Amino acid sequence: MKPTLLKAFIIGFLSVTLTACGGEQEKKKESQPEEDKVTLTIRNPKVEIASEFEQMVSAYEGEHPGVAIKVETVGGAADDYSDITAKLAAGRGPDIFTNLGREAAKEWSRFLEDLSEEPWVDRASENVLSGITLNNKVYGMPMNIEGFGIVYNRELFASAGITSPPSTYRELEEAAAKLEGKGIMPFANGYYEDWKLGHHMVSVAFAQSERGFTQGLEDGSASFSEDAAFQDLFTLIDLTVRYGNKRPTSTDYYTELEQFTEGKAAMILQGNWIQPLLEGKTISAGMFPVPLGDREESRILAGVPGFWVINSQSSPEEKREAKKFLNWMVSSEKGKAYLTEEFHFIPAFKDIPVKDIGPLGKETLKLINETDTFNWSSFSPCSKREMGEIMQDYIDKESSRQEALEEFDMAWKEGACLSSTS
Repeated sequence: MKPTLLKAFIIGFLSVTLTACGGEQEKKKESQPEEDKVTLTIRNPKVEIASEFEQMVSAYEGEHPGVAIKVETVGGAADDYSDITAKLAAGRGPDIFTNLGREAAKEWSRFLEDLSEEPWVDRASENVLSGITLNNKVYGMPMNIEGFGIVYNRELFASAGITSPPSTYRELEEAAAKLEGKGIMPFANGYYEDWKLGHHMVSVAFAQSERGFTQGLEDGSASFSEDAAFQDLFTLIDLTVRYGNKRPTSTDYYTELEQFTEGKAAMILQGNWIQPLLEGKTISAGMFPVPLGDREESRILAGVPGFWVINSQSSPEEKREAKKFLNWMVSSEKGKAYLTEEFHFIPAFKDIPVKDIGPLGKETLKLINETDTFNWSSFSPCSKREMGEIMQDYIDKESSRQEALEEFDMAWKEGACLSSTS
C-alpha cells in the first residue's frame, strides 16, 4: 500500500522524541544526576494524540526533574493486546498502561496496582469506576468518556438530499443508495483491525440484544445465531461492504480515516476519538447511533473506553512516581488543559470542565446527555479478538453467516486467554 499523508502524519507522531522544557526548568533537569532519576515507561494507546501526549509528558518532566518518562504509542493497526500480554507475562511490562476494564481487569488483576486511596477517586464521575473495581478496590483511573457510532460528512449528506441522520437500518440503507446515486461512496470501511469488529461492533449488538442474553450464553440456553441483534449486526456489515470500498479487510484505520477526511466517503464507523485528526480539515462531521434493524431507539454506545493502570510488578519508586503522574494529569491545571483542549477528551471527572472538546466531541456529549446510552460490553479481550477475526473471514466470504455465528459461540465458550501466556 502506498504511504499516505495521514500515515506519514501518524508515523511522524510516533517518531517524536521527548524534549525538555526551557529556561529554569531545563537548568533544574540538568542539575539532577541521571542515576538519581526515576524512569517510567507509559504505554499510550491513542495514536490520534501521540504528539500532544508527548508534549504533555515533556511538560510534566519540566516540573518534575527527578523523573524521566518514555512513551510507547501503540494502537491503530498494531496488535496491542498480544504485545502487552506477552510483556506483562515476561515481567517486562510498562509502568503505566491501559486496561479495558471489567473482564479484562479480572484477567489482568495480578498485574494491577491497587489505586483505591488515590486522591482522584472521589472526584470521578458517577459510575465510571465500576468497570475497574474488583472486590471494592479501584485498580485504574478512567481515561475519558467516548461514544461510538456512525460519523458522517454533513456536506455530502446534503448534496445527496439527505436532510437528517438515519435512525433505523431501513433509513440508513436508503441514505446509502442516495449517496451512491450521486456518485459518492457511502462507507469507508477499515476492517483490517480486528478490534473494530470484535470490540466496537460486537458491543453494539450486545447492547441491543435480548434481556438476559449474556446469562443465556453462560448457561447454554442462548446462542448468537438465535439473537435478533446479532443477525442484524451481520446485515449491517453486509450493507457497509455493499456500499463501501474494495478490500475492506485489507483497509486499515489510517486509510479509512483518509478516505473520510478527504471527502471520498460519506460515513465511517468510528467515534469522537477521531476529533484530533479532523483538526485543520474543512469537513463538517456529525455522528449518529448505529441502527440495527428497525429499532426506533436512538441511543449511542458510550462509556469509558479504557483505564490508566499501574504495573504491580514495577518497583516501589516507579509505582510512587507513576501515581504522581496520573494524579497530575487530572488534578493540575496544565494536565486538565491537555485532556480537554489538546486531546479533546470528554472528561470522566466531575471537577474537570468541558472546554475545547471539538465539534464531534460536543455532538457526542449532546447525544449522551439527551438519550439513554448503551454501555461498552464486558467480555474477554481474547474473545473480542477471535470474534473480530471471525467477522473478517465472513467479510472475505470464507464462511457463511451461520458458520460465523456458530464460531462466535465457540469463541465465547473458550473465554479468557491471558492464562495461556503466564
